[in-house]
Amino acid sequence: MLTPFSLRLAAVLALSSTLFTMPAVAQQEARPAKGLSTKTWTPDNGNGTFTNPLFYDEFSDPDMIHVGDWFYLTGTTMHAMPGLPVLRSKDLVNWEFLSYASPKLDFGPQYRQEDGKSIYGQGIWAPSFRYHDGTFHIFTNVNGRGTQIYTATDPKGPWQHREMKRILHDLSVLFDDDGKVYVVWDHQEMKVAQLTDDLTDIVPGTEKVVFSKDQGMGEGAHFLKIDGKYYILSANYAGGFRMPAARADNPFGPWEVNHSISTDEGFGLAQGNRLKQGAPRTAPFDIVPGNPKQHNATAIHQGGIVFTPAGEWWGYSMMDYNSVGRLLSLSPVTWHDGWPYFGLPGNLGRNPRTWVKPKTAEAQPIRVPYERSDDFSGSSLKPVWQWNHVPVDDKWSLAERPGFLRLRALPAKSFWEARNSLTQRAIGPRSSPTVAVDVAGLKDGDVAGLALLSLPYATLGVEKTSTGLSVAVFDQARNVTRRVPVAGSRVWLRADADFLTEKARFSYSVDGKRFVPLGDEFTMVFQLVTFQGVRYALFNYNTLGSEGGVADFDSVDIYQPNPHGLMRAIPVGKAVRLTAFGAKAGLHGAAGKVAVGTPSPFGVQDMGLGRVALRAGKQYLTVAADGAVSLAGGTPGQAQSFQWIETPTGELVLMAIANNRFLRVDPSSQTVVADSPGPLTESGDGTRWMWK
Repeated sequence: MLTPFSLRLAAVLALSSTLFTMPAVAQQEARPAKGLSTKTWTPDNGNGTFTNPLFYDEFSDPDMIHVGDWFYLTGTTMHAMPGLPVLRSKDLVNWEFLSYASPKLDFGPQYRQEDGKSIYGQGIWAPSFRYHDGTFHIFTNVNGRGTQIYTATDPKGPWQHREMKRILHDLSVLFDDDGKVYVVWDHQEMKVAQLTDDLTDIVPGTEKVVFSKDQGMGEGAHFLKIDGKYYILSANYAGGFRMPAARADNPFGPWEVNHSISTDEGFGLAQGNRLKQGAPRTAPFDIVPGNPKQHNATAIHQGGIVFTPAGEWWGYSMMDYNSVGRLLSLSPVTWHDGWPYFGLPGNLGRNPRTWVKPKTAEAQPIRVPYERSDDFSGSSLKPVWQWNHVPVDDKWSLAERPGFLRLRALPAKSFWEARNSLTQRAIGPRSSPTVAVDVAGLKDGDVAGLALLSLPYATLGVEKTSTGLSVAVFDQARNVTRRVPVAGSRVWLRADADFLTEKARFSYSVDGKRFVPLGDEFTMVFQLVTFQGVRYALFNYNTLGSEGGVADFDSVDIYQPNPHGLMRAIPVGKAVRLTAFGAKAGLHGAAGKVAVGTPSPFGVQDMGLGRVALRAGKQYLTVAADGAVSLAGGTPGQAQSFQWIETPTGELVLMAIANNRFLRVDPSSQTVVADSPGPLTESGDGTRWMWK
């Protein structure tokens, strides 16, 4: 029998520590000898397949359009400035950055972190991206304001900005064929209305409630028209996430509801750490582990569908990936009974984490939207950077000391209130930011360095007092600070962040070579205060209530040990033994039979597109349409092909191409079958394998 989740978690932690986590000094040696790290997460596996997520950093509330040869994408940015990134792609897998539609959002002191106010978890959210009559439109929510509209004739900008007369929660806009423009919005009790020609208001008398609260349509609507029929895709939370859909022949209904076109698809990722509901948001923070048996806690739940020039339907959706944030996934879509299910034939509502890339007329090069490491040698900030709230423009500079980012200390009680903190989204599954900073210009009361911005947050900074300099790590969750004095004016600060175990460790160096650990392990969480995943931040503030000195940041190196979809390469041409996760027994093949027993060797034969055939002697592991598993001779084909896929935590799962179901050990009968829709979060169905 398979072991419970507690043993699975222990095994994941052991796997993480033995295979992927390196000591601080060893990590430094593993980096490029010259220059900064350049490898970053790409979903493109280079073999005609991709692995979700598309970006291993936060991209929440996505909306996508297809215009000409390109797909365009935007998403939520909350309090980060600039906001509303616009990306483009031809294959839905490789994306490039074009512009920010909202360079700055400033409606008062809270947007500037003045007077003790802030807009954490507010600002820009739930955008609706549309194109009509030569103009790109982005409609988006801002707390306490009318819905914002950004327009441009070129997605690279410039973007024009105006405000609607209405607040339309989680809106989605539809430009219809007859020239009318419709909007759907709100939570649970969704409404539809016609917009005025200038798009700033609702045509009087057209507002209508189209879904009651008990119909399960939730929020985060995406309004589409396909072959003359109207569709609304949305997200619903009822103890967990799922993706409902509705269809109608008229924008005002009546609407037919399908409660789920995607269910429980978290690729096997269990719910991570959370802040206890109702507990105070002050130290000591009450952090509770996630519930591994809640299969829909990390599930796909908000997004839409697009049609490609090659005639394929694809779905995109965000999913809660724990403390790294809400990430974007791509799914094949199968139409069944008039509904667009995320998934493959025979396995509707679930989809493989790794699958064949969308077809394109020409092969697309591997692209990523951002360069993450930075030596600050440019005349402007790289687009990966966003300010925490509206910056004070004359208190930072790339020109005052060329080759450095200079941050001038402004008064703040803590890092949370500090202005001009420069951030970028943390990236998984593991990454280590290393900051080189010159602190010669600090004044008494200044604190400058590297932070993990979340709630609770952690900072690793250099403090200046009348007695000299100290490196200090502060854990807000425990309200604990550890300090050590340092000499010299140049310091390196590092955080090793593992978003699978949700733990981070800090270290510092005075020579850039030998790093010394400081403080205890920091526990990262996802929470709904910032409504964002963890962010790496550079900061400099003064705790004595006055403007302080300067911190000159020389470079930021973002090292990623796992920048591809597979943590371990497919062992093509080798023999492997497959052990059921958390057990000693595994896949045993001999004399034409497949059984659960002592794992026997299987030769791994390449079948193309990331697929393998598994050979025992002269026979191959074979799957029938009903999921029955046997050994058969002959030339391997579809019945002998398996998509080689890793769960987010690195275990192997094998999806049979014969029926789009996953190979597993049935825990009750202890037989091998290929009938699982996909891995569960607590591995209770025996789909996970360990191989060597």
